[in-house]
Amino acid sequence: MSIKQISPRYAALLLFIVVTAALRLASFLGWGPLTVLTPVGAMALFGGAYFQGYIKPIVFPLLTLFISDVVLTFTIFSDAQYRDGLLYNGWVWTYTSFALMAIAGKLIIRDITVTRIVMAVIVAGLIHWLVSDLGSCIVEEKFTVSLYTQRLISAIPYEWRFLAGTVFYSAVLFGAFEWLQKRYTSLQPSV
Repeated sequence: MSIKQISPRYAALLLFIVVTAALRLASFLGWGPLTVLTPVGAMALFGGAYFQGYIKPIVFPLLTLFISDVVLTFTIFSDAQYRDGLLYNGWVWTYTSFALMAIAGKLIIRDITVTRIVMAVIVAGLIHWLVSDLGSCIVEEKFTVSLYTQRLISAIPYEWRFLAGTVFYSAVLFGAFEWLQKRYTSLQPSV
């Protein structure tokens, strides 16, 4: 596919995903007032909701997450204790939760409504909380129900920030794209 064949809608969607990943990188660098809020949950839901088909809604956000992760692991988290090859320890669980969030976005946000977005945000928060903490127990080869429960409890403050970031960035991404679709008909989905 050449650049000339990319529709304005896909170009705009990809731009939204790339800008969101850039915001993620900026948050790690401490730029801006929203450094404690992560946009990755919103990025997964947005990609899942807007990209058509079954591959693109998962692959485009995952690829963008991967690129931003590689940048982070070779810059901010370049210490060898965090890195496992190109990425970090437990990356499989992070990517699994991210893919599940994109699938949740695809399944829940069939129509762009506030109710459906709120439902998807809550589901994304739960997916991230349950899958990521399960992964951290398995990566350390110490999985027990009591350790998993302890990890879930200790992760609550982080998960509140994850949820807040997902709410904030979902409002921005979905609101901005819906507004742009109304203003520019070339961004509306083809029937």
